[in-house]
Amino acid sequence: MTAGRTPARRLLPALVVAALLAGCGVPVDDEPRLVQPPAGPFPSPAGTTTADPDGRVDEPFCFVRGDELVVVNRRVEGLPGVDTHLQHLLAGPDGGERRRGLATALPGTVSVAGATLSGTVATVDVREAGEEIGRSDEVLAFGQIVCSLTQRPDVYGVAFRRGGQPLEVPRADGSVSALPLTAADYRPLLSR
Repeated sequence: MTAGRTPARRLLPALVVAALLAGCGVPVDDEPRLVQPPAGPFPSPAGTTTADPDGRVDEPFCFVRGDELVVVNRRVEGLPGVDTHLQHLLAGPDGGERRRGLATALPGTVSVAGATLSGTVATVDVREAGEEIGRSDEVLAFGQIVCSLTQRPDVYGVAFRRGGQPLEVPRADGSVSALPLTAADYRPLLSR
């Protein structure tokens, strides 16, 4: 059947493709045109830190209830630095949060030395595990850190290191990674 094709029939598919590409809806201008930015602040793809008119903001934390991570916010005067925020997380839930059944998997599981922010990646220094006895669920412990810090508008990922070297940590799916992690790596553990 292909032997009997006319030149016009062979040209038809190419014409259809050209017509579709030409009609894709993108106008052609002779000169560049100014693009107007949307009104208001640009939305942050990371966490949601909301400021009150009096300047108070949310300091986000991920604590544990059962085998789930639960996001809570504390209203503070200003969002602290990454290391101070991490120290607040390590202190655990406050009295009201404990009464709501929230706990932490961090003591005895992950021994944190501190955190720094480079660009949009927070790097958490982890010490060698000691003789402390606590929860042995590392996934929840690392998930608490990653989920808490990536709720901040200035942190898009969290990396871990031990002795200056990248540290592989567990993700919710059972795999381990030394790359910067996000809350998406622990989404199956987040309370709905």
